[in-house]
Amino acid sequence: MSDEENLENENAAAAAADGVGPQLRAAREAKGLSIEQVAAETRISSRHIENIEAGDFSELPGRTYAIGFAKTIAKTVGLDQGDVAAMVGAEMQDDAPRERNGSGNTFEPGDPSRAPGGKLVWFSLFAVVLLLVGIFFASRALFAPAAELPALTEEEEVEPEGANTTADAAPGAADADAPSAGDPVVFTAEGEVWVRFYDAQSRVLSEQTLSEGDSYTIPADADGPRIITGRPDLLAITIGGRSVPKLSTEIETLEDVEVSAGALLSRQATAPSDSETGSVN
Repeated sequence: MSDEENLENENAAAAAADGVGPQLRAAREAKGLSIEQVAAETRISSRHIENIEAGDFSELPGRTYAIGFAKTIAKTVGLDQGDVAAMVGAEMQDDAPRERNGSGNTFEPGDPSRAPGGKLVWFSLFAVVLLLVGIFFASRALFAPAAELPALTEEEEVEPEGANTTADAAPGAADADAPSAGDPVVFTAEGEVWVRFYDAQSRVLSEQTLSEGDSYTIPADADGPRIITGRPDLLAITIGGRSVPKLSTEIETLEDVEVSAGALLSRQATAPSDSETGSVN
């Protein structure tokens, strides 16, 4: 047996005598691995690996983690995982590990093997956002109606009052704006149109061809004034300055149609859309 093999056997025997930690360190060094390389491969923090190799299991989160980490390291450096686990358990019988914060499930921020995955982190953030959104809409549903109630009540109180005021004022306003039978009647041509105005005794009041824009006012003392024209559609009518419907909106001959203010207002009230024809077209 060579001197090199004898040296390795002596180191292994010494490591076995010292405990499982030195055996793991010797196996790692025999493979030419650094602590950082083992940490990267096993996702166990370098500090935990150093504590295991030093046999200082009290610095680990708990018994379960000490055995689990040791088995993972043993697999990486080529030792039997079952033997390593048994040795770690035996060494910890007389020296129970110090539990961190009273629990063996404490999370070590520097421990890659126990770090939560990216999916878990994103899922947690998503759950928090959903919770906040739910609280927001729930608070709106609870408090919004109470905040809006005064405005609705005020609207209910004000609205009827305004409606009554408008309803009460409408008749008076309508009466004030409506033309009366004593107002002057004015015919205004919207194009060239022949027209004859006469009274109830067939006396001609006016007979002329009105150009566009020309007007004729029925005399205030005319007795039952009437009209003859073939273009009532071109004659706009006002009573007291307020427009009333034309005698007809079609081209037709109208004869003996009374055009006093009273007759026109009565015509508007009874049949505003009809045309009154006194003779044949």
